[in-house]
Amino acid sequence: MALLTCHFFSEALQESTAMTVILPEPAHGQIGMGGAAGSEPPPVLYLLHGLSDDESIWLRRTSVERYVAELGLAVVMPRGGRSFYADEAWGSAYWTFLHAELPEVVGRFLRVSQRREDTFVAGLSMGGYGALRWALREPGRFAAAASLSGALGITDAASAEARDALVPQVWAGADPAGGDDDLLALLDRADPAALPALYATCGADDPLLASQHAFAARAAQRGVALEHHVHPGVHDWAFWDRRVQDVLAWLPLRGRAGDGAAGA
Repeated sequence: MALLTCHFFSEALQESTAMTVILPEPAHGQIGMGGAAGSEPPPVLYLLHGLSDDESIWLRRTSVERYVAELGLAVVMPRGGRSFYADEAWGSAYWTFLHAELPEVVGRFLRVSQRREDTFVAGLSMGGYGALRWALREPGRFAAAASLSGALGITDAASAEARDALVPQVWAGADPAGGDDDLLALLDRADPAALPALYATCGADDPLLASQHAFAARAAQRGVALEHHVHPGVHDWAFWDRRVQDVLAWLPLRGRAGDGAAGA
C-alpha cells in the first residue's frame, strides 16, 4: 500500500488542512504483506475520525492499512476538527468542505473511481454521525455508509447538554432537531429506495448504544434497510479495530462474491 499525507489549502475552511490517504498497489514481493491493485481507478472509502482525533488516528490506532491491502480499496481520511462535520455557527464550514470540496480535491489529486457504486463512507463516534448524515443528505453519492459507535442522537434531550458543552461552536445553543443535521429527521424525509446500504455497530457497554437503537427504530418505521449489530465492548479502539474489519467485509465491492447484497 502507498501511504500519503496530503496538506492543502481549503477554500471552504479558508485555511490549510490535511488528509491521510491509503492507495492500493500490488506488493507481491513484500514480506508478510500482500497487495492488490487493478488497472482501473480503485474504489474509495471516506473514513471519518471522532471528536478528539484527527486525520492520522485510524492509521495510528488500527491496522486499517493492512486490512484494505488485499481489497484494492483506497481510503481517504480527512481532518474534521471538532465540527461534527457540520458548518459551524461560530467556526468553519466543515460540511461544505466535506461534501462539496473534499471529493473535488480527491478527484483532482488522486486516481480513484468517481462512480457511486465504488464510493463508500464510514466513521466512528462523531465520524459515525458524519458518515450517516453525509449518506442521508447525498444518497446518490454512495453505495454504502457505516457507523461505528456513532453519536447518532445529537438531537435527543439526553444528549443536548453534553453536545452544547463539548462543541458549543457547532450549533451555538440552537436546537438542530428537525433540520438537516438531525439524522432522524433525515430518515423521515428519505426515499428508502434511493438510499445507499446502511450499517451501524456499537458496543453493548457503550453510552452511545441508545442512540443507535433510536436510529434503528426510526429506520424500521420508515422502511429504511439498516444492518445493525451490538457486540461486547465499549467506546474504545480495541472495539473499533475489530469492527472496522466487519465493515470492510460488508462493503459491496464490485467483483467480490455476493456484492450488491449489502444491507439488512
